[in-house]
Order: sequence, then C-alpha cells, then structure tokens
Amino acid sequence: MKKRIFVILMAISMVFLCACGGQSNNQQTSPANSAAPADSTAPAASSGPVATEFTIKIGHSDTTSNLIHVSLENFAKYVEEQTNGRMKVEIYASEQLGSNAEMSEMVSMGNLDAMMMPSGQLAVYAPKVSMLGLPFLFANYDQVYAVLDSEVGQSLVDDLAGRNMIQLAYWENGLRQVTNSVRPIEKPADMNGLKIRTPEDNMTLAIFRALGASPSPLAFSELYLALQQKTFDGQENPVSNIYANNFQDVQKYISITNHKYEPKSMVFSLAVWNKIPEDLQEVLNEGAKIYGQEHRKAIADSADEMLAELEAAGMQVSRPDTSEFQAATASVYDDYFAANDWAKPIYEQIQEAIAKAG
Repeated sequence: MKKRIFVILMAISMVFLCACGGQSNNQQTSPANSAAPADSTAPAASSGPVATEFTIKIGHSDTTSNLIHVSLENFAKYVEEQTNGRMKVEIYASEQLGSNAEMSEMVSMGNLDAMMMPSGQLAVYAPKVSMLGLPFLFANYDQVYAVLDSEVGQSLVDDLAGRNMIQLAYWENGLRQVTNSVRPIEKPADMNGLKIRTPEDNMTLAIFRALGASPSPLAFSELYLALQQKTFDGQENPVSNIYANNFQDVQKYISITNHKYEPKSMVFSLAVWNKIPEDLQEVLNEGAKIYGQEHRKAIADSADEMLAELEAAGMQVSRPDTSEFQAATASVYDDYFAANDWAKPIYEQIQEAIAKAG
C-alpha cells in the first residue's frame, strides 16, 4: 500500500514539473518577450526629444512679474520646442548675474551667453544707438518702430561686432515717465533739486541735469529700497517697470512726460553665437523677432490699464504740456551733435523715418 501511494505521488510530481517546464519554455520563446531579429523590419519606437546639446543662459535686470520676463519664458519654450530639446534657454531675472553694466561686460568677454541690454548700456559698445534716447525724439510707438525696423535702426548696432557681440532683435523698454515722492511735476521748474535715480546712461543724466534735477545712477535691483529709504526723491522708467516693481508703494507722484525712449535688445556674445550650429541660430533669430514683437504689443496694450491701477493705488497722475520740457533740454541736442560728428546725418535719416510714420 505504501509503495502504491509513493508511486502515485511521484507520478503527480512528474506531471506538475513537466507542466511548469512547458510553461517556462513557452514564455522564453514567446514573440512578445523576445528580442527582434537583427534583420527585423518592425518599426522602432519613437525616441522622443533628443539630448540637450546647448544651454543658453540669458540675464536681465527686471523682476519675474515684468512683461519682458513673461515674453522671455515664451521665447525659451519656443526654442526648446522648435529644436526638439536640442537647445534650452535658462533665464536669470532681477540682476541675479550682476548689474546691467556687469552683465554686458560678461557678454562682451564671452563669460555670459546673452542678456537683455538696455540702450544706455548698449551705447557703451555701439555709441550710435544712444541717439534713440535723445529727449522727446518720439511722440508715439508708431514712430519708434518705424525707426527701429528700418535700415537706419539696424545700422545703429553695427559696431557691436567689434566688441564681440551680436544683436538678435530690438525688444521693448518703453517711453519713460518720472515718479517722485515730493511734488507733482508739471513744469521744468518742478524738477529743481530733486534727487533722481537714473540708469548708467549718459543721455539720461544729461536730460535731467538740463531740467535742473540732481541725477545719479544706481543698479535697478537696488532702486526700490533706495526710494523707500529716501536716498532718492524719484526715478524715471516706463509705466510697465513702475507697475511691475510696485513703485506706487514708495512714490506718490507720476508725470507722463515721455521724455525719452529706450528699447531693450537681445544681445548674444559673438564668441558663443559662432559656436551654435546654423539651424539653431535660425531658431534663435526667429524666436527673438517673434517674441520681441509680442513684448512690444504687451507693453503698448497694457500701459493705460497699468496706469489706471497705479492711480487707483494712490498715485497722483500728471500729464504736463511738454513744450517747456523740450525747450529746456534743447542743449542736450547741441552738446550731442558737437561731441559726435557722425550724428547729424543719422539724425536726419531718423527724422525721415518718423515723418513716414506720421
């Protein structure tokens, strides 16, 4: 009896082992679990975005709430999508990498890939671009863009190549207004003695000296605290910058003077640019133009709404007749033309472009 039970158990074990072995062999030879033959014609799975080959670091002086940062983020997305991930753009806001003067030097030396460079700083390397900041040169944005998008506008930055730089596109900064914490600015005499912060820009300094103010440069990242501590009575900037930096909290008055215009330019180190393959350069060029236009439109479209919000927050808005301001700053033109013998012919070309815009 014991022998019979033992034989039956052994038989059952053998059947079980054979069944398991067959299942294992079936799994090993199943097409779903085996590598395709070397000459297989089955379609390969999509590999998705390729590995990043280039990372571009671009710095600017504005806050992350500023419209220029928003357009830069859109530019970065565009570049990554159009290059299928081969190129990425990293954005460093609020002078994280240094002041505008420091960043521009880094770009010139090839130690920073790119930056959004205000025209006052740009003029250090391409002096002709300073002409865009002559006082009361432009009455509106249509006139501005008629110049910037013309041959004369592009010629203003030709000198950058000699300083190891290349401009991809003019972006926006804007027509500039004056704020202060002392009194409304209705006429040039109201500027007398006011301590005004300016960028590191000789043209802006000359304008405010001519108006009787006491101007001095300061890094933009330090401006809010300086106004809060009354180190300066006031400052001058486009409405979008005033709004984005909450200057209404530390400034009581804003005067819509449109005393000068400034673009911001997307500028690359030429040493870096020359290392980028041509197809990726094309994407960067196209993106710079697309989102430069987007930024321009955002500035123009939002100015009235931003100004209304500043007024609702307690700022007193003045809209002075600027004819007296223009007369007071006429000496800036005289001094500029006397110092730059190349300036008058270019100025005449600018005037022709302005006349066509109306």
